[in-house]
Amino acid sequence: MATTQPIRGGHEVRELAAYYLKRGQLRNHVLIVLGVHTALRISDLLRLRWEDVYDFENSRVRASFDIVEKKTRKTKTVALNKAAVRALALLAVHTARGGRLLIENPKTGKAISRIQAYRLIRAAAEALRLQNRVSCHSLRKTFGYHAWKSGVSPAVIMEIYNHSSLAVTRRYLGVTQDDKNAVYLGLAFAER
Repeated sequence: MATTQPIRGGHEVRELAAYYLKRGQLRNHVLIVLGVHTALRISDLLRLRWEDVYDFENSRVRASFDIVEKKTRKTKTVALNKAAVRALALLAVHTARGGRLLIENPKTGKAISRIQAYRLIRAAAEALRLQNRVSCHSLRKTFGYHAWKSGVSPAVIMEIYNHSSLAVTRRYLGVTQDDKNAVYLGLAFAER
């Protein structure tokens, strides 16, 4: 079985996030944007409710929210960056109502299935001809990969992921030989 990979190119991440936005499919856009920008597992993303991310009293997207992870049962606080806030604000104009799931099937009022989430992500990845094996978990891995590439310590990424060891986080980062070569070639010590 092929291992799910992070989406390594920044332009590819932006294209994937914009894919459903350009088609006016805001729910699907939010799924991808939150997946890439929060590092949540798909099972946790699909459980999010509007009241988790939206302040109805002040009619605005929250700066952060708390979630108890389904897998680890650990509570974590997730800060929402500008991209996540923008995507949520767009969707809120059309659908925000208390008690409702954020990523729901409008016919059933329940969360879309993990399989449906996978199909949506795969459809966008295939339409954009992304090279690596992309799945729901790719969004989570993409967060860590780009955080690492921007200089965030793997130890901090490990904490965000709630991983039990740095070895697990290293596998998530999907370090390639090109990444290693960039380090070798990027170091320049004083030459004689």
